[in-house]
Amino acid sequence: MNLPNKLTVLRVVAVPFFIACYMLEFFVPAFIIFIAASFTDMLDGKIARKYNLVTNFGKIMDPLADKILVYSAFCLMVEGGMVPAWMLIIILAREFAIAGMRSVAAAEGIVIAAGMSGKIKTVLQMIAVPLLLLTSALKDTDVYDGFNVAGQIFLWASLVMTVYSGAEYIIKNKSVFSMK
Repeated sequence: MNLPNKLTVLRVVAVPFFIACYMLEFFVPAFIIFIAASFTDMLDGKIARKYNLVTNFGKIMDPLADKILVYSAFCLMVEGGMVPAWMLIIILAREFAIAGMRSVAAAEGIVIAAGMSGKIKTVLQMIAVPLLLLTSALKDTDVYDGFNVAGQIFLWASLVMTVYSGAEYIIKNKSVFSMK
């Protein structure tokens, strides 16, 4: 297994530790784990492209690892009241729709590549989560409101990009829906 794939696996392995820290209300360690795991996302892609280490495993697991990390955080934050449940439902519905389209397309030998808007959505989500984690960690401090506002801005921005990128994928790949 090459280094980028190891970094992707490391991101998935980090998720249970992130969840445990969050559930135990160890928000600073949860923040550190999330930031480190998010950093591996950027790093594995750069290394894979630079050294021509792109693999089918990486193509599948890298975006899946991102989703496992971010949506685990969002699920925890729904329970804690930081992320509205309806918002997570919209986010997950988009993911299921795009995954379904990709599966149907793949069965026909068509690859639906990730678009820039989907990548922006992921970056916005990976910024929103740590800001919201800091909100939890700093609940009784003077900076709480600032982190809360910033976290909510990035959360809402990620929702807008979720809807936009979902619509963009569907419009650009509408031929998938007309396959016989």
